[in-house]
Amino acid sequence: MKRALVTLSTLALLVPANAFARGTFDPTAEFVQHEWIPIHLGPLNLSITKAVAYLMLGTLLTIAFGVFFMRGKPGRKPGRRETIGELVYDVAQQQVAEQGLPHKAIGRWFPYVATLMLFIFMVNFLGFIPLPLTGETWHGIPVWGIYAATSSISVTLALALLTFFFTHIEGIRWNGPVRYFKSWIPEAPKPLLGLIVPLEILGQFMRLISLSVRLFANMLAGHILILTFIGLIFILQSLVLAIFVVPIAAVFYMFEVVIVIGIQAFIFAALSAIYIGSAIEPEH
Repeated sequence: MKRALVTLSTLALLVPANAFARGTFDPTAEFVQHEWIPIHLGPLNLSITKAVAYLMLGTLLTIAFGVFFMRGKPGRKPGRRETIGELVYDVAQQQVAEQGLPHKAIGRWFPYVATLMLFIFMVNFLGFIPLPLTGETWHGIPVWGIYAATSSISVTLALALLTFFFTHIEGIRWNGPVRYFKSWIPEAPKPLLGLIVPLEILGQFMRLISLSVRLFANMLAGHILILTFIGLIFILQSLVLAIFVVPIAAVFYMFEVVIVIGIQAFIFAALSAIYIGSAIEPEH
């Protein structure tokens, strides 16, 4: 076995140098957005792109999950299907909503944070299912590939903006504008307020950046790693490399699917609940 591995390693290292010139592969090209269906309304660009298509699929998948797993007939004993739905519901309620939102706001904002968690999970999950939505063809046949809409900063920023606006709208609604914005100013000596107040205001906008960039960077990095390892086969045009790079890519793939997509959806929803809850009760 060891001799076979040594032999295969030697063959991989003996790939001709000009192989680098023959193959071309740029993993970042997978994230370029092309207009599939141009829709321009004045300065607004509402064109259908790959990211939009994946978001639409994610929306349909989220609705389908809710209908299939979270709707049961009255009086019927819950089965495995309902048990899965209850498990997701409990995580959203106990670990997300109740941990970040005050009790008086759970009824109003639980649907938002729960939907946010499930939607982001579904969009992330779709990003690791090979689909013929690359926008490319091979001899007239659509090329299959993986792509995550949340690896686009415009998508994660739009989701973060929802939480950002809801946070401050709720803060003003519950506390009034004067009390709410006054809560941004901590108790400190007056000479330091000129420095602290701008930092507190900057901190509010940093929440927006932290929400969007965290999700975007994690999904983008995972996909680039997978595509880079697989792309080595095409760059070097050597099938021998598949023995090494495919298992490594598979490890990254399983890590992303099993751990990252769920954690990132949970963190985004949990932070959204915390931000909204802290605006409603800024004294806590």
